[in-house]
Amino acid sequence: MGRTVVIAEKPSVGRDIARVLGCQSSGRGCLTGGDWVVTWAVGHLVTLVEPDELDEKYKRWSFDTLPILPAEIPLKVIASSRDQFAVVRNLINAPETDRLICATDAGREGELIFRYIYEKAGCKKPFDRLWISSMTDEAIQEGFRAIRSGSDYDGLYRSAQCRSQADWLVGMNASRAFTLRYDALLSVGRVQTPTLAILVKRRKEIEDFKPEEYATVTADFGDYRGMYFREGLEPDTHIPKIDDAKALAAQIKGQTGTVISAETARRRDLPPQLYDLTSLQRDANRLLGFTADKTLKLAQSLYETRKALTYPRTDSRYLTSDMAESLPVLVNLVANAMPFRKGIAISCDAAQVINDKKVTDHHAVIPTRNLQNADLSGLPVGERMILELVALRLLCAVAEPHTYSETTVTVECAGAEFTAKGKTVKRPGWRALDTAYRSALKNAEPEAEDKALPELTEGQTLPLSGAAVKEGKTSPPKHFTEDTLLSAMETAGKENMPEDAERKGLGTPATRAGILEKLVSTG
Repeated sequence: MGRTVVIAEKPSVGRDIARVLGCQSSGRGCLTGGDWVVTWAVGHLVTLVEPDELDEKYKRWSFDTLPILPAEIPLKVIASSRDQFAVVRNLINAPETDRLICATDAGREGELIFRYIYEKAGCKKPFDRLWISSMTDEAIQEGFRAIRSGSDYDGLYRSAQCRSQADWLVGMNASRAFTLRYDALLSVGRVQTPTLAILVKRRKEIEDFKPEEYATVTADFGDYRGMYFREGLEPDTHIPKIDDAKALAAQIKGQTGTVISAETARRRDLPPQLYDLTSLQRDANRLLGFTADKTLKLAQSLYETRKALTYPRTDSRYLTSDMAESLPVLVNLVANAMPFRKGIAISCDAAQVINDKKVTDHHAVIPTRNLQNADLSGLPVGERMILELVALRLLCAVAEPHTYSETTVTVECAGAEFTAKGKTVKRPGWRALDTAYRSALKNAEPEAEDKALPELTEGQTLPLSGAAVKEGKTSPPKHFTEDTLLSAMETAGKENMPEDAERKGLGTPATRAGILEKLVSTG
């Protein structure tokens, strides 16, 4: 058998694969050993040409040349990585090489990186695909044992190529058209411009907002406080006229209330789902103040360098059935490594997080068993915080539901009804971990909890000890944070998409952070 060339996406990943394959000899832009050669891209080595490289006439921006719709968009080597492209091209086309393995990141962009190199190098040799979700030695070895034909991923490549060409067609044409129309250099993109439109729409809503006065009335019955709710299609605590609120407070003064209903129901808060990249970025923004881009970079480092996280650029929140058996061991290991779970019993219901049908290219982001070898205190602060957040989510997702009884009491007083809700925790379940984690975070606000209500029975009378009127003004919509903007991108246009659409919203988990950074950097 001849030589096999493995192409990784980055040098660091190439070195990990080379170590597992026993390639210890250094060559120019590669590592070799036995019949194996491991080489790498440095991100994208090949890209689509610019319009003026298609035809000289496109050098001058003019409405006469728009739209630019070539029958095909040729590829070019990126100037800054010309040397490494030459290394990869020579290795894959060499006569002694009879097998290739694509080992770029196991996702749509990784597929595109390899295929564009393969196409630009004019290579026709068969290739296989290494598809792994974690960078531990065991995962790499297992990946090589389960290697598949590269043609199995042709659909993924077509999808990646379609995205790449759509970005080119929209970006090149729209940027030129808007720049010429408004006589200012304007960058327009297939994802960035709709995202900008979401921000502009929200800003306009805030600027056009006219605050309205309102008041609320609270009745104090000693051990119990009830809020007045106006009747209507949707019960509302806001009384539009402040004089009406003051009149209501005067009307009930010195009166007695009668309990007209007191209902208690058992409730369950199910555990949260595991993280995909977007939900991880949202929580990291809300709880830790990290930007989406920072979270992605930290998670990528934990995946590539520390081998402590699985592949982060995923849009799935479930695990596959083949992981069920080993999950309790991983959960135990993660629990023992996490300082915030001290004294909290750990359970593991794997069925809550296993769903083969809801796993696309990759399963949810979870810690790896490498966690037991990692010195958490020695990690950079940002990486440790992201790892703890992902660990918390795994422990919560397999824990028991949070069960409580919720009491809703309505008291009638001088013809007006006042309602309150109270809560008594029966089993803390997954919320015990969540609360312990938030307590350990100095800046995180604890979640507001309803207090328990006293035992009240229907028909019981309660003396009123006071009534409070609180005045306020309606608030405009809030400016977006990265958390809420990521959510808006994820759900944009969902109602207009068919049920079986593979991807919905703007961008993908892997690209949203970059889009936000681009909007900031281009002003």
